[in-house]
Amino acid sequence: MLGIKQDFLAFELGEDWNQQKISLLEQREKIDSDILEQVSAILKIPAEAIRNFDEQQAVNIISNTFDRVENSFNFGTFNLHPMEKIIQLMKRRLRFMSGC
Repeated sequence: MLGIKQDFLAFELGEDWNQQKISLLEQREKIDSDILEQVSAILKIPAEAIRNFDEQQAVNIISNTFDRVENSFNFGTFNLHPMEKIIQLMKRRLRFMSGC
């Protein structure tokens, strides 16, 4: 869910770890407390959040948060006039050149 690769996590845990070992760790029902603490520190997530993880709740939270953020944007109206911008830049350049 965080987009962190197993290789990265293995690297952060130390030289005793590799991608395959992380994959096996993910499949376990129970994880040693010290390893869980290390993983939570690397992921910057409280260990309790990992212990009590509920995939459906996480999906609901992410979905609700995304909907609120998406609806809070006010894109407004953009009036782009390329010729006006070109004229503005040319005038600025002429003023700069006449000052030299």
